[in-house]
Amino acid sequence: MWALAAVGLLAAAGYGVHWWTVGRFIESTDDAYLKADSVTAAPKVAGYVTAVYVVANQHVKRGDPLVKLDPRQYQAAADQSQAAIDARRADVQRVQADILEQQAALAQARAQAESARLSLRHAQEELDRNAPLASTGAATAERLDELRNSRDQAKTQLAATTAAVQAAQGHLAASQAQVAQTQAQLQSAQAALRQSHLDVDDTIVRAALDGRVGDTTVQVGQFAQPGTRLMTVVPTQDIYLVANFKETQIGRMRAGQPVTLHVDALPDVVIHGTVESFSPGTGAQFALLPSENATGNFTKIVQRVPVRIHVQADAALRERLLPGLSVTTEVDTRETAHG
Repeated sequence: MWALAAVGLLAAAGYGVHWWTVGRFIESTDDAYLKADSVTAAPKVAGYVTAVYVVANQHVKRGDPLVKLDPRQYQAAADQSQAAIDARRADVQRVQADILEQQAALAQARAQAESARLSLRHAQEELDRNAPLASTGAATAERLDELRNSRDQAKTQLAATTAAVQAAQGHLAASQAQVAQTQAQLQSAQAALRQSHLDVDDTIVRAALDGRVGDTTVQVGQFAQPGTRLMTVVPTQDIYLVANFKETQIGRMRAGQPVTLHVDALPDVVIHGTVESFSPGTGAQFALLPSENATGNFTKIVQRVPVRIHVQADAALRERLLPGLSVTTEVDTRETAHG
């Protein structure tokens, strides 16, 4: 009996020493689950599925094709946009040719206006020279009338040619404005072609990141709308842990503290990790229906704070760690406590 009592006393003393030096600094919870930032593969355009390139649980790399939609309607739109571009380019060339013609017509009108101006000046000079002679009888009245008539005709001709210059300038300005309009239409058609090419490219749904394919629901012949979930890509290589500790447990927790993980699915494997970060609020704050404690009777409920933990595991072990698995988590807070 004394021997058993001694053994029990030694065991209790050992446990007490371990608890005093280690155990009281270990914060543990089984409310912890592995997670990964999965990405849903969904099309940006509508169409019938013509091919599925992957199967469930397959590894894929970023950019790998997953699903193909029927691209014919989008290719037809691209061809139509290309035809519109060709037509707009032809319009630009035609208007530019019209501008050259209008510039030549303007130059001709200006030359005619200058000729009419010179004729008017000559007719006015002839009239001015002969007017004094008519008063002395050296020139006849008929001659003076002819000179006045020539002067008036020159004025009329100058007015007509000046109006022709203004009309040519207006036509040239209109043609230049038309060039700007057709160039804008050309740019619009080019933008439509780029959009059509994007639509054609988007008929192939690609993986947004490295990972494994899961939750596949797509079938050949299915009509897919933009945003329809076809499958999910899970980045198992970037898996992490979220442990929901009670608010009374996080007082001594700090980022960088070591963590021991026991995955329920792998009972014989001990995994290590480190505390990475803390949620900016308790889980209740981000619930769909947050609690409202300002009304009615109040019952205090201990809140839980999500803590993100980095999992230290090699590639082979990560293949066995799946999002959603339950984990028992133990955080060693001795470094902070002793500090």
